[in-house]
Amino acid sequence: MASRTTSLWGFGLVVHQPLRRRHCAGCRRGPLPLLVLENGAPRCLDCADLGHLVLVPRGDTALTRRAREESTLSAVVVRFDRRRGRYERQGVLVEEAALARAERRCLADAEARRRRRARDARRRAAEDARLTEAFAAEIRRLFPGCPAERARDVAAHTSVRGSGRVGRSAAGRALSEGAVISAVAASVRHLDTPYDRLLMSGVPRHEARRRIAPAVETVLAGWSGAGQDSAG
Repeated sequence: MASRTTSLWGFGLVVHQPLRRRHCAGCRRGPLPLLVLENGAPRCLDCADLGHLVLVPRGDTALTRRAREESTLSAVVVRFDRRRGRYERQGVLVEEAALARAERRCLADAEARRRRRARDARRRAAEDARLTEAFAAEIRRLFPGCPAERARDVAAHTSVRGSGRVGRSAAGRALSEGAVISAVAASVRHLDTPYDRLLMSGVPRHEARRRIAPAVETVLAGWSGAGQDSAG
């Protein structure tokens, strides 16, 4: 019955994947792979009137959405992530017949969805190429002495989608001067100084950066033309 399940943050009916061994407070069966909390007490799916439902694991968004649309009764399966300190969805429980109908719907338009994914992938690739090209051009503008191939390598490395590097940050996508300088300095730090060897030898990161800072500044000044200006 719906009244026996617990609502969690708008998920609706919720079933838990327990992190430790739990037994049903009703029938005493256990350990339970899935349970419902009723007034804080664990109940197996059969005692919670959800035993006839089947699991749709997370991962296929279209199948999950359609299975929930087709199912009169459904429940979200969650598990607590201790590292993140929050509940994470693991899938949904739906009626078996509803899952079969959802699978047929997904098969019917599988080719259209495949083509859409391919179009999206091409669009993202084109966007990434434009960002990399623009980033490399900005490196060459700020550091005209930087070899063209090196500028392209830095731009390609820092602008990888999903990498979390400075080129994918809001500042990086906006080609801010600070983001560009930061990306070039990072490349110089790793490729043109003994920074990595210092880290491997056990030198703390902040100390290693302090030691190689003059070398980084010398390379950047040379690439920017500042060193020639001062010499002149």
